Amino acid sequence: MSTATEATQPIRFYRPDYHVKTPQMRSPEFVQMSTAAAITLGLVPGRMHRTACTHCLNLLVTYPEGCRANCAYCGLARHREESRDYADRNFIRVDWPTARYDEVIERVKAGADKGQFQRMCISMITHPNSNADTYVLLEKWVAAVPQVPVSILSNPTTLEKEDLIRMRDMGADIFTVALDAVTPEIFERTRGKGVDSPHQYEHYWRAIEWAAEVYGPEKFGAHLIGGMGETEREILEVAQKIRDMGGHNHMFAFFPERGSLMEDWPPVDRGQWRRVQLARYIIDYAGGSFRDMEFDDDGRVTGYGVTREKLEALINSGVPFQTSGCPGKEDNVSACNRPYGDSSPTDILSFPFALKKRDVAKIQRQLHGEDVKAGL
Repeated sequence: MSTATEATQPIRFYRPDYHVKTPQMRSPEFVQMSTAAAITLGLVPGRMHRTACTHCLNLLVTYPEGCRANCAYCGLARHREESRDYADRNFIRVDWPTARYDEVIERVKAGADKGQFQRMCISMITHPNSNADTYVLLEKWVAAVPQVPVSILSNPTTLEKEDLIRMRDMGADIFTVALDAVTPEIFERTRGKGVDSPHQYEHYWRAIEWAAEVYGPEKFGAHLIGGMGETEREILEVAQKIRDMGGHNHMFAFFPERGSLMEDWPPVDRGQWRRVQLARYIIDYAGGSFRDMEFDDDGRVTGYGVTREKLEALINSGVPFQTSGCPGKEDNVSACNRPYGDSSPTDILSFPFALKKRDVAKIQRQLHGEDVKAGL
């Protein structure tokens, strides 16, 4: 009796649960969203430590058969399909509940987010239907919620330049590429042939070049992950290249995703991460340049190419250490604050809120090489 009843009841919302059979949910009818987004919409009870909500509605296309790529650090990777159903997999440290897309739109239109969403982002995956379904999601959103701009977190492996043009013409505001691995060697080892995955470093860079041409300055960017074996010099050289093209850099601290091929790797060194955050901000928003920075023989930043007074002012502001992503109401502050997407509240690496003096004091100690946590 209960089985028949369950079979006839429409699925509206699913929160990852090991104790029930995972329902069959597929985009474009369904989308996954970050836990922070689900809390902000009132779909999941709870609150985020020291931040009321997320300012970006992060959505993810979803299919029962999952992503066909096999990135070594990713919770959505193909190698996890035997151990955990796709809709149950954690991604950037958190669960991603699934909901009907039409209900998500209706909730935003009804003000369930209390006006907090400054941006929506559609994240694509490697799947044959991902392109077409992204078009559907984009078209519906722009028609229903035009006041909230849309970013596309793309999958270059399945895209051609014409797709970028079509998305722009349909209303996409910003186009981003999750390059993640900043050197060809690290990319191949973590995203390419080294892990039997279809991605190619050259194609990702071609997509960034297309984005620069199609979307123009300040309207495209790239995701870079710090702590996967690159030096500080290498990641910042890539950041400068993207900035020279007119784009911005959205930085993620490497955190070993449970169940991924890199789950035994250590998180990024705190001092390394703080130096990269600070230097990236100087490149992206403070008028500085990688070419003026100084590095030691191991590629560590030893000079930021700005005056001591300016450097101290930037550090004391705390802004360089906030989550970086697509902008909201302020150009240099990310709407996509991704609460605790790369670290825990006890050891915050990317702050999803404006820092207080006590937070800055801990960051200053980390920049000086002390092994302290910045959190709680």
